[in-house]
Amino acid sequence: MTSPYDIDEIFPEEASGAVRLPRRQAGNSPQGLAITLLADYTLRSRAWLPSAAIVALLAEAGISPAGARTAISRLARRGVLESRRQGRHSSYRLTAAAAAFLVIGGGAIVAGAATRSWDGQWTLIAFSLPQEEGALRRGLRSQLRWMGYAPLYDGLWISPHQLTEKTKARLAELTLGTLTVFRARHVELDAAIRRNPLDAWDTAEIGRQYESFIRHWSATPTRMAAGQIAGPEAVRARTEVMDTYRRLPILDPQLPVRLLPPGWLREPARGLFVAVYDGLAEAAESHVRAVTGRHAGGQISGIRAHTVADLTTGFS
Repeated sequence: MTSPYDIDEIFPEEASGAVRLPRRQAGNSPQGLAITLLADYTLRSRAWLPSAAIVALLAEAGISPAGARTAISRLARRGVLESRRQGRHSSYRLTAAAAAFLVIGGGAIVAGAATRSWDGQWTLIAFSLPQEEGALRRGLRSQLRWMGYAPLYDGLWISPHQLTEKTKARLAELTLGTLTVFRARHVELDAAIRRNPLDAWDTAEIGRQYESFIRHWSATPTRMAAGQIAGPEAVRARTEVMDTYRRLPILDPQLPVRLLPPGWLREPARGLFVAVYDGLAEAAESHVRAVTGRHAGGQISGIRAHTVADLTTGFS
């Protein structure tokens, strides 16, 4: 399956097919929060959670009961969740395919910046699809986004990284004779007529997203150390910090350091994320256990707040 998350949350223009520079949609969607919530505490075990408990936990994050139930229903239709009924009560859990994707995706999200040399060459993917193939165009563009590519022009997407075997296999599944791949070096032209490959990414906006993340969460570790965050607030903060941070590595596809402005905030943002996410794990897990147990009539086994280290190693 494709990502359980919706790329439109991060790049809303993909829904319309417009060519714009990266902009993250404000706020956290109910579906995104629901996936993050279930993944944060049941990714390893795929434990069944009562629908009423999921609704209650999402309500603590500011999602209305109707909005929470709609999000759960849509995730089930998309194959992200599966359901079962026992009398009048229903429960949900992540599907095996969604859990497998989230384990891999979670590792990619929390990985530190890779130290790699860059040979100065770009991978270019050129494609041409007729306008009537709108769904195919949107699907290809979305997959290229997930793989770290960005549009220099409508039908020309680029990345500074080598084309991996995994990417080759994925592209082969998506296209039928409509795509060509090059690996080439950029030739400098007169500044008045050229477009630099780096212009495919709005690095200024990505930098502002890092600044906004750090500004919003910078006071949280101090409050945690003072024991001021527990219960519903611990779960809400932990869910929201993951749901917000997971977008940043997609906006910032690990561009070579020499291409980035000085003082890039990728690593400070990651350090703050780890401090909040791991630091709230114990308090948040206790509250999730209490809420789910209340709605299940007893404790549910398999609920565990994993850490960044768990995600990094794939739970191995």
